[in-house]
Amino acid sequence: MAAECIQIDGGATKLRGTIRVPGDKSISHRALLFGAIAEGTTEIEGLLPAEDPLSTANCLRAMGVEVSEIAAGEIVRVQGVGLDGLQEPTGILDCGNSGTTMRLMLGLLAGREGRHFVLDGDQSLRKRPMGRVVQPLSKMEASITGRQGGNLAPLAVNGKALLGATIHTPVASAQVKSAILLAALTATGVTTVIEPSLSRDHSERMLKAFGAQLESKQTAALGPEVQLTPGSNLHGQKVVVPGDISSAAFWLVAGLLIPGSEIILENVGLNPSRTGILTVLEQMGAAVELMAHRLVAGEPVGDLRVKPASLKAFNIGGALIPTLVDEIPILAVAALAAEGTSVIKDAAELRVKETDRLAVMARQLRAMGAELEETADGLVIPGKQKLNGAQLDSETDHRVAMSLAIAALGANGSSKLARADAAAVSYPSFWQDLARIQA
Repeated sequence: MAAECIQIDGGATKLRGTIRVPGDKSISHRALLFGAIAEGTTEIEGLLPAEDPLSTANCLRAMGVEVSEIAAGEIVRVQGVGLDGLQEPTGILDCGNSGTTMRLMLGLLAGREGRHFVLDGDQSLRKRPMGRVVQPLSKMEASITGRQGGNLAPLAVNGKALLGATIHTPVASAQVKSAILLAALTATGVTTVIEPSLSRDHSERMLKAFGAQLESKQTAALGPEVQLTPGSNLHGQKVVVPGDISSAAFWLVAGLLIPGSEIILENVGLNPSRTGILTVLEQMGAAVELMAHRLVAGEPVGDLRVKPASLKAFNIGGALIPTLVDEIPILAVAALAAEGTSVIKDAAELRVKETDRLAVMARQLRAMGAELEETADGLVIPGKQKLNGAQLDSETDHRVAMSLAIAALGANGSSKLARADAAAVSYPSFWQDLARIQA
């Protein structure tokens, strides 16, 4: 059970069992948002009942959208209010710790003509950069103000009529792209988003399913391009949320590192824009078996079986990074056990997540005796290192908390992990699942 501080005993002999990881966080957010501005009812099966999607649901409720109770195993129903039916809230929209909520809300609300919105969040979220969304939206005539010229929350949105535009995003970011597409739904004229490389495409897949007029293509000269033509109403859908591969990644690495283990992960989302972790593990020589590959509501899904393997070092950067950016903390743990030196570059995005994940992972792994080099945009990690139990701290970051838990399982001696309850942001049942497969 999650707690502020938990003890993790190293030298785990084996992890065995079947796990169904929580619903994909990215898809959960989008199902709520698109359902809210659709006509009719959207039913969501497998929605992640964690803090970040709850923040999105609460913001929508504050604007007059009916969202049923969100609980594990329950179907969530969203009564859509149509493209322009969101009401001006009576108070501040609290995005909690969720950067996805805030960035996508900016796009959703920018075109609500004549309405005013204020978005805020916790202390961590107030430090995270929002200019990457505010600036492209301003090219569509959006009016968004906030601290540091609109880069930091609290942020005020003065809804107004928007104009379609062609926007080149400087980095491949699904949150930036999705915010622009949400704004484009009610803009005048076509909006085109051109990325340097392909980011997650959950928004494009789901918007098409809801009835938006949207086209995606790859241009050799410019990069991936998405074009949205406004004018089509969205219609409520039944959405089945697959398991989150970012949550599955912790068990994939655990199964590879802990002797005698065999873990089956059911119903994992295998969208090609998200499976960089599998590409890297395959290059490392991992024993990951794909079973029952299928399509569910337009998203590829499968079951994964993992067993221990001797791993080789990896070298990652460039276009691969957006497909596994959330998995880099746990990949750093895998690198410590691999043969050779692993290199992670082009991952400066990790410095502006819930924490500076490059700095935090380097700091915490060094506490366990690891030797690694932190660079401006990545890490250099020599392999074949043995970790020792230590006093650890998630530093309030959910992915750090779970990555350190897996590192501690394979360490010599016991570790104590402070602020372990951070895992609940994306994986509320992580500690229960860990206890179950250790039994």
